[in-house]
Amino acid sequence: MRNTDDLGKFILRATLAILILFHGISKIFSGPGYVAGLVSSAGLPPAVAYLVYVGEVLAPLMVLLGIWTRVGALIIVGNMLFAFSLVHSKQLLTLSETGGWALELQGFYLFTALAVLLLGAGRMSVGGISGRWN
Repeated sequence: MRNTDDLGKFILRATLAILILFHGISKIFSGPGYVAGLVSSAGLPPAVAYLVYVGEVLAPLMVLLGIWTRVGALIIVGNMLFAFSLVHSKQLLTLSETGGWALELQGFYLFTALAVLLLGAGRMSVGGISGRWN
């Protein structure tokens, strides 16, 4: 039986990238207004809100295609930590109505991005396994 590590890395990368990309596409259509309000209320310049496009469009595309995969995953980790601090900090230690962690989805994105950061892209990527950032 052939080693399936590269297929597993691809499935992990694709799942993370596609699911986060949906959030980015939504923000492309609706604009960064909601995020701009959050960053302004946190004392940051509203222009910082445009970085959401880097974290939810550019980085997922990098991860999906396998181009500078580790950099893309690192950006997603940062994006999720930013989301945790700006939007979800009050839910950090709470459970949902069904008994799961209130931040299951956000936690999935954060820890999956961390796994991709540590594992790299694998052979099933545009960048291949060469290069320290892939």
